[in-house]
Formats: sequence, C-alpha cells, structure tokens
Amino acid sequence: MSTGTRSITVGIDGSPASLDAADWAAREARRRRLPLRLLHAGTGPAVSGRVPDVDVPAGRTRTALDRAAIQLSYAHPGLDIIARRTGTPAVQALLAAAADTETLVVGSRGATGFAGFQVGAVALAVTARAERPVVLVRAGELPEDERTPVTGGSPPDSAPYLPVVLGLDVDRPADDLIRYAFDTAALRSAPLHVVHAWTRAEAYAQGARAPRPEDSAERGDGEGRALAGTLQPWRRRFPGTTVREHAVQGHPGPHLLRASARAGLLVVGRATGTGPGRAVRSLIRHAPCAVAVVPHG
Repeated sequence: MSTGTRSITVGIDGSPASLDAADWAAREARRRRLPLRLLHAGTGPAVSGRVPDVDVPAGRTRTALDRAAIQLSYAHPGLDIIARRTGTPAVQALLAAAADTETLVVGSRGATGFAGFQVGAVALAVTARAERPVVLVRAGELPEDERTPVTGGSPPDSAPYLPVVLGLDVDRPADDLIRYAFDTAALRSAPLHVVHAWTRAEAYAQGARAPRPEDSAERGDGEGRALAGTLQPWRRRFPGTTVREHAVQGHPGPHLLRASARAGLLVVGRATGTGPGRAVRSLIRHAPCAVAVVPHG
C-alpha cells in the first residue's frame, strides 16, 4: 500500500448531506489517526492546500470547500485537513481519489451541485467502480447516532459505540471484507455482529420428496458451523472484539436492514469488477446508519 492511501477522503459540494458526510469522515480520520482530505469537484481552477485561514482576503468570497474546512477544523482541533478543488467531473474525480486513499466517504442522499446529479446517482456510480472501501453516510447523521443512547446527562461521546454489522456469504468469504469489519469494530471497541443469510432451494426434481422442517434445521446448523469456521481465525486475530454470529434463513437484504436499525455501521461487500447488487443498493438507500461497501477479489 502506498503512503498516499493513508488518509480518509470525503466528497464536498456544500450541501448539508455532504457536510454530514464530511463530519463522519473527520471522526473516522481521528479514530484511524489519519489525515482528512476534502475534495470538491466542479468548475473552476484546481486548488490544493491545508485548511484556509479564517480571515478571507478582501475581494474574495469563501467557497463551499473553505467553509467546510474551517467548520471541520473547529469541530476537530488537531486533525490534519487537506482541501482540494478540481474541475474534473464528480464521478471521475471521486474514483481517482478512491484509488489513492484508504476510505472514500460520500453522502448517500439529497440534492447536490455535483454536475446536476442526485447524490444517490454519484454515490452508486462511485461505489460500483471504486478500488477501495466507500462509506455512504445518510443525510442528518450525527455523532451520537454511532453510539448507544446516554442517560443521566452523560456526554454523548462517552457512550459506547453501537455494533458494527457485517453481511457475509460463507460460500464466498473475502479477507478484505472481513478484515475491514473487524478492524473497524476494534477501532471503536464495538461488538461485531456477523449476519450470514442462506436460502433453501425451492426447485425439486420430479418425484423427489418435499422438504421437511428438520431439513431446514439441519441446513441451519450446517450454515452456522460454516460461519463459525470462517470467523475462527479472525476471532484469534482480534481477541478483544466481541463477535456475535447470526446464520439466518432468507434473503440477506431484509435481515441486514433489520440489523442496521441497531448498528453504528453496516459493512457489505462488492466483488471487484461488478457493481453493487440489488440488495446492496437497497441498503444504501434505506439503512438508517452509514453503509461501508468494500470491494474484494
């Protein structure tokens, strides 16, 4: 991995959705002790540099990128923030940035100034082709949404993190996907809930007996053992992470959507060279927490 990948990059367009994504990215950069790179794609000359001065020179108007950088520097003192503007179209610029960063963060909903796109279209286009993990952050995401509710007047940032949920197919496990989920949970000291959904074949040859309830139970036990076996070496590698395994019958989308209602982050995979499937696209649109889509071979 080149040194250029040791950063978190977020797409900025000045919309509330992109600013919510930027704040999530800043928190992630602090958790991972990495610099934060702000990228604004659109018209105008390319500009790159550290956080701009708060005092704007006479005759100059603050850009959306300036405002975002200053706002984030106040909210996250000590964070290394690098701001860059490019005239390259949004999808192309974000894909290029994704190749040179550890994680790319974008807003998943709402209107945006990115070349007339809806942010969902930009997010899906980038997610389908990015070489590294893409985190899609819903509009309105707040820091306390990642954590368990607080009581008794305790500060929200002192509360434990909500679980990280990983959607995993044990028939096609991927080290990059599993590593990202375990690493993310460990950084947050959060539990990791791993959901493996399996379906029973509905077509039977002529004359074959109909499936019995015990068949499903036996299949479920086998899927549970396969999930445990897949995760065993990762449990040893991350002994401080609490892992809960869920082998469930049915299609993965509904199970992961339910699990995401009690999660701080949902992690799903995408095979390299393919776009996100229907279930992943639905989760991006409907999950109540941020969704990380991790490409894997």
